[in-house]
Amino acid sequence: MKDETYATKKWVVPYKNIVAMYDGEGYVDIVEQTNCFGGACWARYHYERTSPLIVSVRNVGNTMRYLTRVGKEELNLTPSIAAAGIEAVEVGDDTISITYAGLGGGGVGATISRALAEDVIDYDHSEIGGSRSSKGTIVLPKRKRVLIGVDDTDTKEEGATWSLIHNIASDLNGKNAYYISHALVQLYPVPFKTQNCVSTVVEFACLDESKLMRDFEALLRKYTLSEETGMVALTKFDAEALREYGKLVKSKQISKETAEKAAVNAEADILMNGRGIIGALASLPYFANPMDSVIL
Repeated sequence: MKDETYATKKWVVPYKNIVAMYDGEGYVDIVEQTNCFGGACWARYHYERTSPLIVSVRNVGNTMRYLTRVGKEELNLTPSIAAAGIEAVEVGDDTISITYAGLGGGGVGATISRALAEDVIDYDHSEIGGSRSSKGTIVLPKRKRVLIGVDDTDTKEEGATWSLIHNIASDLNGKNAYYISHALVQLYPVPFKTQNCVSTVVEFACLDESKLMRDFEALLRKYTLSEETGMVALTKFDAEALREYGKLVKSKQISKETAEKAAVNAEADILMNGRGIIGALASLPYFANPMDSVIL
């Protein structure tokens, strides 16, 4: 008799984690953290070609991020060129359900591999393997994006904002708030900079944003080395309202009063109101874009 447990282990590569964030208006950001980057790249190629629900896909670190519309679209699966995809994205009161479909090995990857990911709370799938097609639905908690920007935590003698913020975010990573991206944001080198004039933005997929912000602020106040630390938070799906402000802070020195007005206009929360809010706020539109954020 075949050892099914052994067979499953040998033929399935589980995703480490999958989180889904809803914008409240019909779009979902699905962030898949992979244990096999080659498999994730294969999926991206086929999903983009196959799935009408997908608006865009991009790779950030070891994650693939699928921005999708909410809805259902039957897929025209074709071996080798369009072998798998996302068929449905459905949003409930507290959950988001995603249905994947695929042929052959693509069916295995599109079902069981994702069903074993960390944030999955329920799943269902058809028979998988061989040349047959298969489908699988995973159910995830409905999460909200939370962006936290920080600047001015160090001195000329010690400290580095980007590393402190990464370590705080890592400490808070968990079921309530998954830490999913980090970016260093190069700013205009003002006279009062400590060294390189860089702020930091971190992104979380969150259930209780109030708890995350309280916990983050408490740790930042405990470990910062500066009296001018700035910490801001944004609980919106994107930070486009701050795009021009971010470009401005990359191009010249501005006042703290200008930053405070921009925060009000963007509905961002100022949690630590030192001079660092200028750079902290400017970091927000560069979340999950670490290759471009480092460019002055």
